Amino acid sequence: MKAAVYYENGPPSVFKYEDVPDPKCAPNGIVIRVEAVSIEGGDTLNRQGGALMTKPHIVGYQAAGEVVEVGAEVKDFKPGDKAVTTGFNGSHAELRAVAARTAWKIPKGCDVKLAAVVPVPFGTAHDCLFEFGRLKSGETVLVQAGASGVGVAAIQLAKRAGARVLATASSDERLERLKPLGLDNGINYKKDDLVKTVMKLTDNKGVNLVVDSVGGTTLQGSILSLGYRGRVSMVGAAGREPMRVDVGSLMGGNRSLSGVFLGAEIATDRVHNMIQTLVDEVAEGKLKVLVDRTFPLSEAAAAHAYIESRKAVGRVLLIP
Repeated sequence: MKAAVYYENGPPSVFKYEDVPDPKCAPNGIVIRVEAVSIEGGDTLNRQGGALMTKPHIVGYQAAGEVVEVGAEVKDFKPGDKAVTTGFNGSHAELRAVAARTAWKIPKGCDVKLAAVVPVPFGTAHDCLFEFGRLKSGETVLVQAGASGVGVAAIQLAKRAGARVLATASSDERLERLKPLGLDNGINYKKDDLVKTVMKLTDNKGVNLVVDSVGGTTLQGSILSLGYRGRVSMVGAAGREPMRVDVGSLMGGNRSLSGVFLGAEIATDRVHNMIQTLVDEVAEGKLKVLVDRTFPLSEAAAAHAYIESRKAVGRVLLIP
């Protein structure tokens, strides 16, 4: 099969498009013929500095396509089914093998490209808001990096739950594209002071919950944007800066900071069922997926470079 691979960490230019051996199907696994790869934020971070499990290495958390092989222990899939899959690597390829437990059926009639985007960003947003963020109707949520995959999902899920939704992005144009998803107030972090703007928008009360996938110096701003008993769900390091926060700033308002990692519980019944519901809701049109651009798999370097330009709204896909 063909795959986008690299032999060393570095910028997008480390990618090469090569022939590599087909993956093997485990007894508890499936193999899909990939139709769409959703490039996750972690994929770019792993390319830059993550462990190389093999040489050449195939990066990538998430891909969807047609099931072409099923392990002897698998009962829930059959060849010909459409599935969206997750794993710690291996998505940037024409074929992908995963454990069946980290795959979800795509309902008939659903665009595979849309389903390819769902598990990691939508599942992560759901956990940040509800499992760890304990969001209630009537509360106010701040979504950092609202134009990211997690941001697009969090805006919709929070609005649907009855929250007022604030979000940040790097331009007014990107913020405008988020309004149809349920954004109430956008904050352009390139020109507006985050904390001052949040306090102005909330009559100095602060927000109840922040979903922060940026980390770094942004995380301190998230904490300072909280109101009394406010919570931060920290779920990434897209800013690629060291995590430096004044934890003492949590105490005055009885605030809390929770780290969220979907992968730690992705094989549990709770998360597996939650993600299947989200896939089904995308198929039914109850939730929207934003695909900013698609690139051929052979142009993985260009796709990663485009993501790192911070111009995308939603997800960027690779198509084998």
